[in-house]
Amino acid sequence: MVNKIFYKPAVCLLGLLLSGMALASPKIESWVSEKGAKVLFVQANALPMIDVRVVFDAGSARDGDMPGLAAFTNNMLTEGAGEWDANALAERVENHGIRLGSGALRDMGWVSVRTLSEPETREIAIDTLSKILGQPQFNEGAFERVRQQMQIGLRRALQSPSSVASQRFYSTLYADHPYAHPSGGTEESLKAIKLADLHDFHRLRYVAANAVIAIVGDLDRKAAEALVEQVTAGLIRGQHAPALPAVPEVKGGVLRQTFPSSQTHIYVGQSGVSRHDSDYFPLYVGNHVFGGSALVSMLGEEVRNKRGLSYSVYSYFSPMRAKGPFLMVAQTKNKQADEALSVMQDTLKAFVTDGPSGELLEASKRNIMGGFPLKVASNRKIVEYISMIGFYDLPLDWLDTLVDKVGAVTVEQVRDAFQRRVDPAKGIAVVVGGK
Repeated sequence: MVNKIFYKPAVCLLGLLLSGMALASPKIESWVSEKGAKVLFVQANALPMIDVRVVFDAGSARDGDMPGLAAFTNNMLTEGAGEWDANALAERVENHGIRLGSGALRDMGWVSVRTLSEPETREIAIDTLSKILGQPQFNEGAFERVRQQMQIGLRRALQSPSSVASQRFYSTLYADHPYAHPSGGTEESLKAIKLADLHDFHRLRYVAANAVIAIVGDLDRKAAEALVEQVTAGLIRGQHAPALPAVPEVKGGVLRQTFPSSQTHIYVGQSGVSRHDSDYFPLYVGNHVFGGSALVSMLGEEVRNKRGLSYSVYSYFSPMRAKGPFLMVAQTKNKQADEALSVMQDTLKAFVTDGPSGELLEASKRNIMGGFPLKVASNRKIVEYISMIGFYDLPLDWLDTLVDKVGAVTVEQVRDAFQRRVDPAKGIAVVVGGK
């Protein structure tokens, strides 16, 4: 689960001309703390604010045989820490205008804080963050309350054909890989998880050597170094989580599941790319032409605009530490499901064979490059980006070179990458809906 916090835009730390020429970008400084945490820091003094995001290799891929354990542990971090129970902790941050966020996905778990840089408030915020990470209470009453909340969320998800289709797709594509099971757990696993399991997971994964700390805001390098040591004060050094196994090869096929709904949800895809994949940019830009730009994409044109088979149809690559999926997703009337699926598959076959036209590719590249400034238009967005850079061990100049790499993609590169990496015959199709 993710505690979603919304902030007003702060300062744009990276500006880019719509032509794709980069302006001066912020300097990302990086070092390793005394306890082994990787740190990425951007000094930004335009606003009296500091954003800190601490990311651990502690997502659901580390659940082992207890699906939901990573999410459960992460949810419990803000349910009491140090000397404060859940209510006292909430009152403490609210009284000082501090924003906390937390969440867990397949690859990672994180906790974030946003605070004024004024010394007294900053000290309270960072002390609170340090206690949340290093001294969570794991109170029995809060444990049972969070368990019930997760169970309710799971049951609600099972009432959604989209959620059912998504999970069926992941469980089929990833088979016995750690990405296969739902991050939120299963009915069986949530019942079986004990408080001691959370203690064990926290002790193993919420350690300094398994952490990336991203900082953006109104402080200098010396103050940032002191902040890092304070944040990690309650953490043991520990070890980084081991490498994930390779994603298995899975044969294609169509899986159908009847569901009492007026709309059928279709998920079609296969194994895609990891964060370090050499084909990342040709596949990313090519998909923007194919289905990533929604209604004006080729997929949107064929499925929605020409035939009226779906109001919402799109595709995307989801790069993760191991290979994330390539997915086409659509919702359609039950009686049109077979036709919609067929058109989606045929459109992909045509794109893999022919690639995009030069005109469409250039339009997509301009769209991506022109929209990039909005993606880095606040301290909050910058801290998310640099935490991602640190977590996936990407080059520190990743943001600086992104626009140039997008602009350099050619039709030939897109066609070559899709022909080597996307095989329509191996795609898994999951169709969930009424008849």
